[in-house]
Amino acid sequence: MDFEDKFIGVKIESAKQEEKDSCPFGIIGFDNNGIIREYNKTESDNSGYSKEFILNKHIFLDVAPCMNNYLVALKFDEKKEFDETIPYILSFKVKPIKVQLRLIKNKELQLNYVLIKR
Repeated sequence: MDFEDKFIGVKIESAKQEEKDSCPFGIIGFDNNGIIREYNKTESDNSGYSKEFILNKHIFLDVAPCMNNYLVALKFDEKKEFDETIPYILSFKVKPIKVQLRLIKNKELQLNYVLIKR
């Protein structure tokens, strides 16, 4: 899968776990309550957190409070649909890391997504 693909959300939801795990970018899928339901191997390897540890935790409160702001979390609360890529610096429990975040919320998708390209 390609980080820039305009249909990436649909492709992620229909992909097998092996395909998601082999992506060169992190995938975090979460429901409308912010609870993480999907977490791929790439993001697990990059973050150092196992899938078992991350699943069923709140993305912005428990896992990535550095994204609990108007640039990321508030968009998921306030907007009904969007798909945008932003430059970002991850800084929770890690040395600050420059990344690209792709934020996806679409009524046709079961989950919302934060894709992380390092």
